[in-house]
Amino acid sequence: MGPTSNQHRLYPVKPSDVYLFATCLIDQFTPEAGVDTVNLLEREGIRVHYLEQQTCCGQPAYSSGFADEARTVALQQLNLFTENWPVVVPSGSCGGMIRHHYPQLFAADPKLHAKAVELAGRVYELSEFLVHVVKFDHADRGAGCKVALHSSCHARRQMGSHETSEALLGSLAQVELVEPARVEECCGFGGTFAIRYPDISEAIVDDKVASLKASGADLVVSADCGCLLNITGRAAKQDQLAGRSQASLPGEHLASFLWRRTAEPSA
Repeated sequence: MGPTSNQHRLYPVKPSDVYLFATCLIDQFTPEAGVDTVNLLEREGIRVHYLEQQTCCGQPAYSSGFADEARTVALQQLNLFTENWPVVVPSGSCGGMIRHHYPQLFAADPKLHAKAVELAGRVYELSEFLVHVVKFDHADRGAGCKVALHSSCHARRQMGSHETSEALLGSLAQVELVEPARVEECCGFGGTFAIRYPDISEAIVDDKVASLKASGADLVVSADCGCLLNITGRAAKQDQLAGRSQASLPGEHLASFLWRRTAEPSA
């Protein structure tokens, strides 16, 4: 599948309500990214609805070839977001699963397929939503820094959201966006790939960490927590082995980076 652009997608006016599909990794490992996603949306006057019944999107099972198991997990989400509100997903990977693969998963059942197509049409990756629906425009309150953006393979090739992530970072006056070598290459995470093929995954992420450091970036920003945890976790392990006490490649989810740099100081 080649790169996907959202330039021909029809976007709604800014809604009063949205659902947040927070993703498993944000829920379990980086909840601050979920909170900052809510902060970004509520600042725009949008009510954010987080349904505690949400679970995994089903991608780990789907990408491992277990379609029946993925369908069981996906059905929970399919029956959950009943109001006709946008579903904002702070992950191109999970967003791509719902938008592109749910209709395929339920193709054999006309009723469920129609529900999957309807839900897919309401799914927006966070940066896409901020650029095209919210029209994000806030002053950069942070100090000057160099940032490298890493987009997951699904975010880049299925959702085209690397374009909107770049636009958001480019809108911050004090941020210099630098591009590492082989920017389109995988970080080695790939969900269950990193578990099934750890040696190959480690070699891939070593190359990714090296290219990010060579770019001169002060930190790496990503809208996908799986990639971010993989990259910064490997960099932290390298730091530990080298006896470094300070992180040589810190990272931050895009939502947290945007909120930290544009939030007004507390009174």
